[in-house]
Amino acid sequence: MGSLPNRVYSPSSHHFTMLQDVIGASFEENLLVRSYGRSFNGFAANITDSEKQKLEAMEGVVSVFPRTIFHLQTTRSWGFLGFNDTRKLHDPRVEGNIVVGVIDSGIWPESKSFNDKGFGPAPKKWKGACNGGKNFTCNNKIIGARFYTTDSARDTDGHGSHTASTAAGNEVSDVSFFGMAKGVAIGGVPFARIAAYKVCVENGCGTEALLAAFDDAIADGVDVITISIAPAIGLDFVNDPIAIGAFHAMAKGIITVQSAGNSGPSSTLVASVAPWILSVAASTIDRSFVNKVVLGNGKTLVGKAVNTFSLNGVKYPLAYGKGVIASGCTDDLAERCLVGCLDSGLVKGKIVLCDEIGGYSVVQDAGGLGSLLKAKSSEASSNLFPVPVSALVDVDYDTVKEYIKTTDKPVAEILKSETIEDSNARIVAYFSSRGPNSIAPDILKPDLSAPGVDILAAFSPLAPLTKDKSDSRRVDYNVMSGTSMACPHVAAVAAYVKALHPDWSPSAIHSALMTTALPMKPSSTSDAEFAYGSGHINPLQSANPGLVYEASKEDYIKVLCGLGYNSSEIKKISGDDSTCPVGADTSLVRNLNYPSMATNITEPGKPFTVVFHRTVTNVGLANSVYKATISSNANIKITVEPNVLSFKSLNEKMSFDVTVVGNKLDSPVVSGSLVWSDSTHQVRSPIVMSACYTCNNVNGI
Repeated sequence: MGSLPNRVYSPSSHHFTMLQDVIGASFEENLLVRSYGRSFNGFAANITDSEKQKLEAMEGVVSVFPRTIFHLQTTRSWGFLGFNDTRKLHDPRVEGNIVVGVIDSGIWPESKSFNDKGFGPAPKKWKGACNGGKNFTCNNKIIGARFYTTDSARDTDGHGSHTASTAAGNEVSDVSFFGMAKGVAIGGVPFARIAAYKVCVENGCGTEALLAAFDDAIADGVDVITISIAPAIGLDFVNDPIAIGAFHAMAKGIITVQSAGNSGPSSTLVASVAPWILSVAASTIDRSFVNKVVLGNGKTLVGKAVNTFSLNGVKYPLAYGKGVIASGCTDDLAERCLVGCLDSGLVKGKIVLCDEIGGYSVVQDAGGLGSLLKAKSSEASSNLFPVPVSALVDVDYDTVKEYIKTTDKPVAEILKSETIEDSNARIVAYFSSRGPNSIAPDILKPDLSAPGVDILAAFSPLAPLTKDKSDSRRVDYNVMSGTSMACPHVAAVAAYVKALHPDWSPSAIHSALMTTALPMKPSSTSDAEFAYGSGHINPLQSANPGLVYEASKEDYIKVLCGLGYNSSEIKKISGDDSTCPVGADTSLVRNLNYPSMATNITEPGKPFTVVFHRTVTNVGLANSVYKATISSNANIKITVEPNVLSFKSLNEKMSFDVTVVGNKLDSPVVSGSLVWSDSTHQVRSPIVMSACYTCNNVNGI
């Protein structure tokens, strides 16, 4: 995406003319899909490969890349974070000047979470518009709406309303999900305004819509962008519209918060990898949905599912997959309840035990009443199903199998779900995408974690609760899990910090959230920092970090240079004529003034020495002395020079070097931490050494 020229200029006319020149006599107006010209300069069009090559060769064209489809990724979560006391924490006069831009599947404006009672007019800085389409009305809460798909900004999926209300929904009393998880629903910044940008439809979120939303959101004047959308894996920055859009947002002082992806627990699949984006993993809260299974012998087992159905105390016949096998199928496939392997005549009216989570739908199609499924023991979230279901961990699942095997007429009842306290809270979700960063291994991703499991928030009453077409249930508030749910939690905290410190840069806010994050136990996941980054979001401390690590647009350009991007490739991301400094090398990446420190050791069997250079800015107390404390792994030695920083004024900057020495890496990831502390603040940065053989950016560095 190129930058806009500093002269009188009509982007749409220019784009129209360029496309005519490329296509020639066969040109039709509808081939120009969209023209961008509010915050950056570009267009989307339907062209052939040969026309693409011709367009790339035209003078002034920065880049041409193909359309890509991206995918969408509470009554308790804010209380769990200690951040839901509206009287003490949130000032409507301050928070009301903040606009959260939600790039998602739209919004349901009639939801109580978006009522504007008590809200004054939009902030004077606001330049946006309510272009929500037919029968869509904005108010003083939803002050902006735009759509780039279908014919309305109205949310028919539910995802956009859920993320928007999690970030900035009003306080709404007596909310529950079919009587479960009853309480007060509230967003992190309930007095902030919302601008909704609908980019997603049922089959995904297109490149051209994503770029258009960033173009508009930047020009409209949002303060924070939350985008719970990501590709399946990290993309080369020049082909990632979210990375490009977020770069332009950063350059205009707007922080972008993105979900890390739901491709866990395999490594290197984190999808949000750009250092100018705050990338969020999903973790648990101290509330869990469980449901009980009562067997005919009186034994009660506790499973995990969000089950809204009640069997009214009646126990129904229970069978294992191979006991209701269809002809032509093997026992193994029937036990997994695969398609075509269950006999509908034998299944009808029964509860069926299935070795695979997806087996419930086959049981349902065959006329079964419900299913008992084999769950992953590490799975943190409770899934929602269109029929009575409970997911049991191995030992309980085996108990049911043994009961069926040793009983003439086995029966069971699946009870409606209930909520319980989860004492193991702040555990990274099984599905949450892990690092290392596949594009820039020396940038630790994800950045931090936030509540993303079993989150209750606003929903569209037009949206089905499950993908099953026969599921007729409709709700105004729904329970959902994903890094999509974690992302708006962090965006809300970023908005809170922005409201209190309107002059802080995106990188300063980025740093404040990371360095105040609560440490998580490495034992909770073998991926350690590659699962949760700096730790778990800590809203109460985030606005008072003491020190911040700041980075500028020029610093990010140096990172691109260190990754091997040439000037023409950098222009595709920045949109301007930024160039690499003479002698650019890969150390520019790990020496980005980032709140975490990480590097990929390319020869892990040999001794290594790595130096990180960092600079901190004092935003705490004018006269303050910070001392360094190191937590280290036995396999590495970490030193800091100097190990004391003495500040005499606010906004004063001081630099230091962190040196990590090791004989070899004995495991894929070895980590430690650096904490700068005075009498008030604890400024913590993780330090991570990894041996990642699959981490390579696209340029081979």
